[in-house]
Amino acid sequence: MTKYLISFPSKALVLTEEEFPIVSAESRAVIEEAKAAGVYVFGGGIDEEVDPVLVSADGSASTEIYPGSELNGGFTVLELPTREDAVEWARKIAVACRCSQELREFMYDPAS
Repeated sequence: MTKYLISFPSKALVLTEEEFPIVSAESRAVIEEAKAAGVYVFGGGIDEEVDPVLVSADGSASTEIYPGSELNGGFTVLELPTREDAVEWARKIAVACRCSQELREFMYDPAS
C-alpha cells in the first residue's frame, strides 16, 4: 500500500460564513468515511498563526525559512492500494471542501 498526500493551500478555500459550517461537516464526514475504511493515516491544517522555524544542520534554529517556501492550508494522508483509489478519495475531499485538491505520492519507505 502507498501513502498519498491530498492537500490544498489556504487561498483555495473561499467560503462564505453560511457555507463554512456545511463544508466543515461534509469534509469531516469524508474523513470519518476514510477512517471507517481503514485508509486514514493523518490529517489537519497548518496553524498559520504560529511562525515556522528553520532548524539548520548544525542544530541552530532561526525564524527564517527556505526562500520561496510556503506551506499552509489543509492536508490528509491516506494509505491506499492504487493511485486510482487516491484520485477517488481526492475527488471526495474536493467535493466536500468545495476546492481542488493536490495529490502527491510518498516514496516507499520499508521502515514505515
